[in-house]
Parts: sequence; C-alpha cells; structure tokens
Amino acid sequence: MFNLAICYYNGKGTEKNLEKAFYWCQKAAENGHTNAIKKFFYWHQKVVENSNDHYAMYNLADCYYNGKGIEKNFDEAFYWYQKAAENGNKCAMNHLASCYKNGKGTEKNLEKAFYWCQKAVEHGNKCAMNHLASCYYNGEGTEKNLGKAFYWLKKAADNSNNHHAMHDLAECYYYGEGIEKNLEKAVYWHQKAAEHGNKCAMNHLASCCYNGEGTVKNLEKAFYWHQKAVENGNDDAIFILAGYYHYGKGTEKNLEKAFYWYQKAVENGHIDAMNNLANCYYNGEGTEKNLEKAFYWYQKAVENGNDDAIFNLAEYYHYGKVTEKNLDKAFYWYQKAVENDHIGAMNRLASCYYNGEGTEKNLEKAFYWCQKVAENSNNHHVMHDLAE
Repeated sequence: MFNLAICYYNGKGTEKNLEKAFYWCQKAAENGHTNAIKKFFYWHQKVVENSNDHYAMYNLADCYYNGKGIEKNFDEAFYWYQKAAENGNKCAMNHLASCYKNGKGTEKNLEKAFYWCQKAVEHGNKCAMNHLASCYYNGEGTEKNLGKAFYWLKKAADNSNNHHAMHDLAECYYYGEGIEKNLEKAVYWHQKAAEHGNKCAMNHLASCCYNGEGTVKNLEKAFYWHQKAVENGNDDAIFILAGYYHYGKGTEKNLEKAFYWYQKAVENGHIDAMNNLANCYYNGEGTEKNLEKAFYWYQKAVENGNDDAIFNLAEYYHYGKVTEKNLDKAFYWYQKAVENDHIGAMNRLASCYYNGEGTEKNLEKAFYWCQKVAENSNNHHVMHDLAE
C-alpha cells in the first residue's frame, strides 16, 4: 500500500495523483506501516502550513495525541484540535472537550469542556451526545440535570451504535434517573448494548434474566450473558459465573469449573470468592480436600472483611483443625460473627458461656444467646436446651 502511495506521489508507472497517494498512504498507516505513518504525519504538516484545511489539522492533532509518526505531545495535540475546532471540525470539537475535561495539553476546565461538547453536538457529532449527557449527569461544567442527561443519552443511543450510551440509558430506566423507572426498557437497552459488545451491559442483562426483572426469569440466559461478560473481560461477573457452576444454575453442575472461576475471582481480589475457595478446599469440591489451604483462605477472607468466613475461622480454633486448638480465639471470632447476626455463631457462643470455653462460665449469657437463636431460627435442639 505504501509503495503504491509513493508511485502516485512521484508519478512513477502511473500519472501523478496526490489524492490517491494520500489515500493509499493513509491505508498503509492504518495497517501499522512505520514509514507510511511518518509520511502521513509529514503530509498533514505540509497541508496545514499552507491552508486552513480542518481535516488535516484534526489528523495532525490525532498524530500528536496518539504518537503516530511523531513523539506523543499533548500540548501540540491540543493546539491543533483547537485550530481544527475553530475551523468547524466536529470531531476536533469533541476531542477538544475531552482535553479540557482531562487536562491534557491544557489546564483542566470543565466549563470549557462542556462548551465544546455542546458545540460538537450542534455540529452533528454523535459521540459528543454521550459526553454531553455525562456532563449533565455528573454536573460537570454545568448544573446537574438528570432529565437532560437522559435526553442526550436517548439521542445518542437512537442515532448511533454507541454501546456506552445504550448501557447508560438502560441504567437510567433501571434506576428511574431522569425518567420514570421502566425495567422492560432497561432490559431492552441492556440487550442492545450487550449485543454491541458492552461487557457491563452483559453483566446487568444477566442479572435481569436471573432475577426476572423486566423480563421472564431465565437462568440459562442469565448464565449465557454472565459467561459472555467474563469472556469480554468483566471481572465482576467471574465470581457469579463460578456460582452457576457450583450450584448447577442455568448450566450443569461442575465443581471443577466452579473452583477454577473462584480462583480467578480471588486473583482479582474478590473477597467473597476467598471464602468460597476456602469452602472448596474444606469440602474437597472441585479440588482435593486441603484443610491447610482452607484455613489460609478463611483467614484471608476475614482479613478482607468477609462475614461468613469469621464463623468458619472460629470453628478452626474451636476444634483445633490444622491450627492449635485455642478456645479464647474461637470465642473471640464467635463474638465477631454474632455482631453480623450469624445464627450458628450465636449457638456456639451460648455453648461457650454454658461450658466456660474461652470465657468465664455465665449461665445468664448462655440463656440469652440460646434465646436469640430460638427467636431467629427453628433449631429444635436450642429450643429444647432453652426449655431445660
């Protein structure tokens, strides 16, 4: 492609034609040809030196912004975006707004960002509609106005394939922001966004299918879209996907796959996955039983604030599993679990007070916690003990 461009540029083997030379140079540059990229930059530079061609100005700005054919330079990029915008280039207006919003090549200025976003929209830039909606939604450079945010999201979603706008529009319908809450329309736009590759929309669509919100409950579809979300890089969906495999919801139960995805979720710092991974090691689900690793992950889950793991950790200390039996530590962690209304921990705490394990014997407190268990469960053993 680049050699063809050079032929047209120099009139070698064909009639000289700068338009065709430029076209083939651009195609070569788009395909990563280094010399073409440099030539592409050079030609734009020559054009802007001799004219007010706003397309060339915009492309030159783009070269500086992305480091195409020249070292990346946000100051120069801002300068040429501004020149192109002032000469009527709608794409440059949108990029100029972005520069002001993010403080690239200029001082951050949300009012100017909003101004140029508006100008871009007025000139028909569809991408800018979504950015304008964001300004209204977050009150950036203008007064917060959810109604106007919704209006511009709807315009962007209706007039382009902007999956970000589709997703944000779905969220407006889901939460009733700027418009009356409508779960059916939320599902419709989440699906549109998901079909256009929006990974967050895939996750939200899956949740709607799982819970029957705005659509008929369908665990198979929920599984499908959570799987798609994971495949497209949505980390939040990984833990949920593990749960599908663990409990056989929407797909065949597969403990090995559940274990695999819990591990993946843990690698991304998912706290609940740490507890579930510990459970897998404890019960030998999807992996070989390993009480040491279970104890390790219960500890990690507790350190990171998982309430369910607190009771499990207390059990390790109570029975001396893997670690040395320590009734004081067991009592301490049962107390912590009780603060989170864990019924099993209430029962254990009652037993600790009754038998004086890890604390001084106290029948009044034992009775109190037996009573709490009876009030919060149908545990007939506790009811019997309470009667006694």
